[in-house]
Amino acid sequence: MLRYALTIVLPTIAAAAISLTAGHFLVPFLAKLKMGQTEREEGVKAHLSKAGTPTMGGLIFLIAALLVGLFYLPVNPKIFPVLWMTFGFGAIGFIDDYLKVVLKRSDGLIAWQKLLLQIIVTAIFALYMTKVSHVSLKMLVPFTNQMTIDLKWVAIPILFIAVLGTVNGTNFTDGLDGLASNVTIVVALFFGLVSVIVFQTADPFSFAMIGGLIGFLFYNAYPAKIFMGDTGSLALGGYVIATAYMKQMPLYVIIVGLIYLVEVLSVIIQVVYFKKTGGKRFFKMAPIHHHFELCGWSESRIVTVFSKITILLAMIAVIGLI
Repeated sequence: MLRYALTIVLPTIAAAAISLTAGHFLVPFLAKLKMGQTEREEGVKAHLSKAGTPTMGGLIFLIAALLVGLFYLPVNPKIFPVLWMTFGFGAIGFIDDYLKVVLKRSDGLIAWQKLLLQIIVTAIFALYMTKVSHVSLKMLVPFTNQMTIDLKWVAIPILFIAVLGTVNGTNFTDGLDGLASNVTIVVALFFGLVSVIVFQTADPFSFAMIGGLIGFLFYNAYPAKIFMGDTGSLALGGYVIATAYMKQMPLYVIIVGLIYLVEVLSVIIQVVYFKKTGGKRFFKMAPIHHHFELCGWSESRIVTVFSKITILLAMIAVIGLI
C-alpha cells in the first residue's frame, strides 16, 4: 500500500496542488501581459468571443509535472527520456507561441523550422532510450498475449513518423476548452495503471501529468480562463508517445489515442479533398471537433463524448494487453 501511495497518490496530489498554485499566479500574469489568443475570422463564429483569452497556459501543468518528475528521477531514471520529450516539445511550442503572441508573427515558427526542431528532439530521445535506458524498439502487439514484433531498422523511421503524428494529433485536438486536457488525462491514466497493475513497475510521471492536468482544468474547462497553446499541446504529444515507446507500446497509441489520430486525419482528408475537388469540403470544418460544433454540438458535449470514447478505447486497450 505504501508503494502505491508513493507512486500514484503522492505524485497526483502534489502535481495537482502545484498546478493549481501556478495557475493562480500565471493566469492573471499572462492576461496582464496581454498574451491573448487570436481567433480566425473564418473559424467557428462562437469562438470569436474567446479572442484575448490568455494562452501559453501549458506552462501551468508543465511546471507541476517537471517538479514532481525531477523529484522521482533519482529513483526512477527511466523518467528522463519522457521528461526530455515532454519538455523538448513543450519548448518548441513555447517558442512558437512566443513568436505568435508576443512578437506578433502570425505564423510563429516556419514549418521547416518546427519540423527540424522536432526531428532533433526525437533523434536525441531515440538515441538515449536505446543506448542509455536500454529500451528495445520491439513493440508489443495488441491482442496477442503480449507478443512483441521486431521491425529491425524499419523501427527507426516508424518511430519518427509515430512521434510527429502523435504530437501533431494532440496539437489539433487542442481546439476546445478542456478537450486535449480531458482526453490526455484518460490516456495518462491508462499508461499509469498498466505500469502498476500489468507490468508491476512504477510510473509516477504519468500520475504527475494527471495531477497537473486536473489542476490546469480548473482554469481551462469551459469557459476557459486560459488556453494551453502549443506550449501545452505539443508537450502532451511528446509525453504520450515517449511513454508509449518506453513501455514498448507505441501500437497501443493507435487504440487509446484514437482521438488524436482522428483529429489529424480529419485535417489531412479536408485538405486533400479540397484540392482534388477544386474547393469543396469533406467536413464542415476541420479538425473534426469543429465539424461537430457546426453541426450544433456544444463544446461541453463534444468534450464529454470524446472523453467517454477515450475511456472506452482505454478499456479495449487493456483487454488487448492482458
